[in-house]
Amino acid sequence: MKKWTNFFSTIWIGLITHKLRSFLTILGVVIGVASVITLMSIGKGSEQQILNNIQSLGSNLITIRPGASIGFGGIRGGFGGTRTLTTEDADAIAQLPDVTAVSPTNSSSLQLIVGNQNTNAQVNGVNAEYFGINNLTVASGVLFSDTEYQSGAEVAVLGSNVATTLFPNNANPIGQQMRMGMNIVQVTGVLQSKGASFGSADDAIFIPLTTMEQTVAVQRTAQGGHVTGSISLTVSDSSQTQNVIDAVTNLLRNRHLLSASAASDFNIQSVEEIAATLTQTIGTLTLLLGAIAAISLLVGGIGVMNIMLVSVLERTREIGIRKALGARQRDIWSQFLFEASLLTFAGGIIGVFVGWAVSYIVSKVGTFHTLVTADVVFLAVGVSIAIGIFFGFYPAWNASRLNPIEALRSE
Repeated sequence: MKKWTNFFSTIWIGLITHKLRSFLTILGVVIGVASVITLMSIGKGSEQQILNNIQSLGSNLITIRPGASIGFGGIRGGFGGTRTLTTEDADAIAQLPDVTAVSPTNSSSLQLIVGNQNTNAQVNGVNAEYFGINNLTVASGVLFSDTEYQSGAEVAVLGSNVATTLFPNNANPIGQQMRMGMNIVQVTGVLQSKGASFGSADDAIFIPLTTMEQTVAVQRTAQGGHVTGSISLTVSDSSQTQNVIDAVTNLLRNRHLLSASAASDFNIQSVEEIAATLTQTIGTLTLLLGAIAAISLLVGGIGVMNIMLVSVLERTREIGIRKALGARQRDIWSQFLFEASLLTFAGGIIGVFVGWAVSYIVSKVGTFHTLVTADVVFLAVGVSIAIGIFFGFYPAWNASRLNPIEALRSE
């Protein structure tokens, strides 16, 4: 026990005797660990925020868009170039098992005018089920009803940002008339703000799709079908998502008279698919951020080696005296290696607190959403200790091989 006490006492005296050297050794590790913690927390926070926004749409949401599917990293693309979906397709999909709600959607950018206020916004023609499908609720007023949809009533529900722009100074928009392009509609409701989230409705307005077909030029198919930009639907249980996707695929291929060898002229995405793909993509970006930050840890490790080598030179006479008094190579080697490990461990702990503080400030400022997780903390501290062992090994080994006679002669 006394041997170990003397051993650690020697290490402690060596560290506090050379405060500046110890501080510089710790500083490099602190900067490296804090960088890793900060950048990884930004990556993980962004991932969590995006996933929360996607999941707020509902795990049982499916979206169908026109156009052939082109696989890219798990996300289907190539849609929008053609118009192959119709409201009649949506009506047919609504009859499938496990489909609880369906809404065809058409969109157009139009100028909105109220008095001397005006803005350009995306106008979405939807049915009454659209709001439930996309988890949209009113902050004031009411949503338009199925009866208003069927009759093509000239009513509108505003996103929160649009309402604030057109009706400033807390003016009540409910019941007010608004010019939409060349037509007049009456505001029935204002939606709860979704914030800057995936698929946010804050900068859009919603009118009955039947009204849009009467007031805005909407294409028709050769068979007279009403062309729609997309179809969204929900399933009774998320476990049935793939079954519904398969059923919808077969239904639409049959309705569009596609041969067995022909590519589908539509593509289908579920929220689960989007979430899985984004998780993988953002996870890769987070690792890239961590790798960039790890470079500063590597630089800190090189600094540890340099300072420990200088320490060996400064303490050559001390090493000679210890060897003359019977210290073995293993004792000298252990002392310097423990010093390096202790310094990097201390730097790692301090770096964790610094990184957490920086992440907290970044999150509070609102630039990024950050999330510090236990695995990142343990990884950063573990790497800092490993750096102390790795970069402290050579200086420790070099010190242990000094000739005691030559060491005693050094000044």
